[in-house]
Amino acid sequence: MQLENTGVLVTGGASGIGLATVRRFASEGASVLIGDLNADAGEQVAKELDGRFVPLDVSDPAAWSAAITEAENSFGGLDIAYLNAGVVTGSSDIDALTDEQYRRIMGANVDGVVFGARAVVPAMSRRGGGAIVATASLAGLTPFVQDPIYTLTKHAVVGLVRSLAPQLEARSITINCVCPGIVDTPLVGEEGKATLTAAGFPLIDPNDIASAVLARVTGTGTGQAWACQPGREPIAYEFRDVPGPRAGRQRDYRSLSQPTQ
Repeated sequence: MQLENTGVLVTGGASGIGLATVRRFASEGASVLIGDLNADAGEQVAKELDGRFVPLDVSDPAAWSAAITEAENSFGGLDIAYLNAGVVTGSSDIDALTDEQYRRIMGANVDGVVFGARAVVPAMSRRGGGAIVATASLAGLTPFVQDPIYTLTKHAVVGLVRSLAPQLEARSITINCVCPGIVDTPLVGEEGKATLTAAGFPLIDPNDIASAVLARVTGTGTGQAWACQPGREPIAYEFRDVPGPRAGRQRDYRSLSQPTQ
């Protein structure tokens, strides 16, 4: 019961990775708040786990305010947030990308994490600290030519997590992301799953990602991107430093926050 007496919010918690993680958190004693656009599925999960449901469009800042209020009223506060909701475009063609596709994926995958972090950090600060995990992807660490815009959004999540970590650590809040390969979820679709299975490509069980998320919220590390692949333990991805400037040419970009003479 690693999460006893904790209040937890999971976005996209009514299906896929989110659902597996909600169930895992509940099994560890957490009080869970499921945020999702699918009210019927979300209410059903909440009833199953004796949790709470809140309708949540993660791209809507006002909806985040309502979710935080629900968490604090129901559980007395918020200790853990799993920012998991996300979508794909399903297209590799940049010239076929519609404005609607672009706005939808940016709203869910990027705005949802930015607005989510902005909303949950003050709530966690009121509790004296907490833990945030975001769902990124291996597409946030490497190119994924099948869906370049999805790849863009997941690189954004990884960059945000790594850049927020120092300031949140000072407030006793950890922030990490999990970067799975292809997970057996409704996002893959039946046709995609059949194609991958026929090609002998292993899909990841959502419960394996749930375990990785649990390890992140109960651990002490922060600012890390955890690569998750079938048959392997999750590993923290090692980012190499970029080359520095030649001596005497210009200041190192990392020193730009320091006063100049």
